[in-house]
Amino acid sequence: MTTRYIKSVMLAFACILCGNSAMAQYANSGYFVDGYVSRHQLNPAFDNEKSYVSMPGLSNVSVSQRGSIGVRDIFYNSGGKTVTFMHPDIDAATALSKFGDKESVGANLKYDLFSVGFKAFGGYNALTVSSRSNAAVQVPYDLFRLLKQGAESDSYDISDFRVHADGYAEIALNHSRQIGKNIRVGGTLKLLVGAGNVDAEFNQAQLRLTEDSWTVVTDAQVQSSIANLRYTSEMSEQTGNMHVTNVDVDKAGVAGYGAAIDLGAAVTLGDFEVSAALLDFGFINWKNNYLASTDGTQTFSTDKYSFNVDDDATNNFEDEFDLIGDEIAKIYELKDMGDQGSRMRMLASTINVGAKYTLPAYRKLCFGLLATARLQSSYSWFEARGSVNYSPCSWFAMSVSGAAGNNGAGLGWMLSLHPKGFSLFAGMDYTCLKLAKPGIPENNSTTVNIGINFPF
Repeated sequence: MTTRYIKSVMLAFACILCGNSAMAQYANSGYFVDGYVSRHQLNPAFDNEKSYVSMPGLSNVSVSQRGSIGVRDIFYNSGGKTVTFMHPDIDAATALSKFGDKESVGANLKYDLFSVGFKAFGGYNALTVSSRSNAAVQVPYDLFRLLKQGAESDSYDISDFRVHADGYAEIALNHSRQIGKNIRVGGTLKLLVGAGNVDAEFNQAQLRLTEDSWTVVTDAQVQSSIANLRYTSEMSEQTGNMHVTNVDVDKAGVAGYGAAIDLGAAVTLGDFEVSAALLDFGFINWKNNYLASTDGTQTFSTDKYSFNVDDDATNNFEDEFDLIGDEIAKIYELKDMGDQGSRMRMLASTINVGAKYTLPAYRKLCFGLLATARLQSSYSWFEARGSVNYSPCSWFAMSVSGAAGNNGAGLGWMLSLHPKGFSLFAGMDYTCLKLAKPGIPENNSTTVNIGINFPF
């Protein structure tokens, strides 16, 4: 693998983990909240009592990350200072016990630039223009073990190291309507303009190490669909082979086009409401596929191995990403295979299934249960969320929820203020209850959601 890709991957992993990347597609805490004008993005069958227009750039901004590990698994306090799990003062058994066979961190950003909702055509309609991006990293256990132990062990298998990232603009037109007395259905048509996509798959990397040499068997490929991208290559000192060392993008441009749909329904049965939705079922056809690959399985040996994980050494934490990039990059030698032509990629889809019970004696209070499944190959996740939802008056509603899933458990909340002519909502799906230095959330998952709109 090239130095640039390794550095980018590890830096992205750390940034996502530390909450410095903006992400989150939808605020599940708002699924049952009255007055939350973006509820149709969770289920296109939901509508609003009034028409609305957004504040440009602040209609709906969601920020979060989801992962199977958290900052507390990477950083430790030793001697009054913050160090990584790689520091020699941190016991290897303790540090490595925090990691499973494969750890993943996922990130998504949905930033609504403009949105408007109105009643017409026999139902409720909403038009939204958004910017969206997604990132996901899957890291195998043996990579953490390599970083912690170095040449203490004589073999490692860091296969299935994967990275995915894409970004695109979205224009979404939603329509929902009542069918009979108890059933409401809705759908959203989305037109997509792709900015870029990268899929890196390091399928095989088996290492046999000694203190001053290693032998490696590798199989990897990186597919990049970015307008005006160029790989640059140079000769490897270890093997004498030409391999990709850098990536250049001359100027930004449209990289592809696509389409997607949302489908949803809600059925009212007395004091109960049952609902379900399928979101982001669609694709983007990327115009180019610049491939860098090992071109099958390759094997080589080198005696130029050096790796020091001591935070107090010259290669301390500040230089750690450079070290990781320079050394682990020697595992892979990717060849520039040229432009393979267009390729189609399906979007990561989401399924929501909800049930709500409204107290018959006090209809301002209801209880909700929401199951969410994110379908994205190796980066899929599931969450179950129970909530208490309270709307004491016509201009205020709130929700408090608890969630559990394969990315951990957390406390969520949502507030919606919607007096005449103004609407403000704010919430978190996973509330930050404890911060590590310097103000980094310790949660495996963290979300923030806020928006300002003007009902009329």
